[in-house]
Amino acid sequence: MAKQYDVLFRLLLIGDSGVGKTCLLCRFTDNEFHSSHISTIGVDFKMKTIEVDGIKVRIQIWDTAGQERYQTITKQYYRRAQGIFLVYDISSERSYQHIMKWVSDVDEYAPEGVQKILIGNKADEEQKRQVGREQGQQLAKEYGMDFYETSACTNLNIKEPISFTQPRKVRTCMTEGLKLVGGSSEDSNQEDVTLTVDTGPTQHRLHFAMLLGN
Repeated sequence: MAKQYDVLFRLLLIGDSGVGKTCLLCRFTDNEFHSSHISTIGVDFKMKTIEVDGIKVRIQIWDTAGQERYQTITKQYYRRAQGIFLVYDISSERSYQHIMKWVSDVDEYAPEGVQKILIGNKADEEQKRQVGREQGQQLAKEYGMDFYETSACTNLNIKEPISFTQPRKVRTCMTEGLKLVGGSSEDSNQEDVTLTVDTGPTQHRLHFAMLLGN
């Protein structure tokens, strides 16, 4: 049986309940949008396999519950993520203010150096906006994160950008000599792969995470 993918990336969506994490997940994996809000219980995930420069990449995205009563469960998933999206709702100042708490959780439970991306979701609800784009940019800058405003409803900054971790970086790595190094995985007997770039005597290990944005 042909191998279904070459590289597996685990990515995590975190943020307050109701900010649209599940909608972002469904829009990317299934190209669907559901306007009704159904709270995630514990954790859920979806997968999508894409191809970038001949490499089959399986993206596994974990959607976590925002309610406090589930956070003991969801924090267990932080340590295995290659990238973490911290999501707030641009029409909710409260969800924006809580990002600092979510960042603290990531710093405590996630692997050192994991890439963090700040997402201001529901950008289609401009008339209800409570958080300016500049505020999101400033907060992201303070914590060393990339920042994007998205809309699962209108498909803004979802389909193309979320499809892979920094495509330009990947192409650069390919030209420098990309090696795929396999490893073991604890869940579902799936194979983890670390991307290592061979630039001569020294090999530089790269940590990849998806970026939402062009």
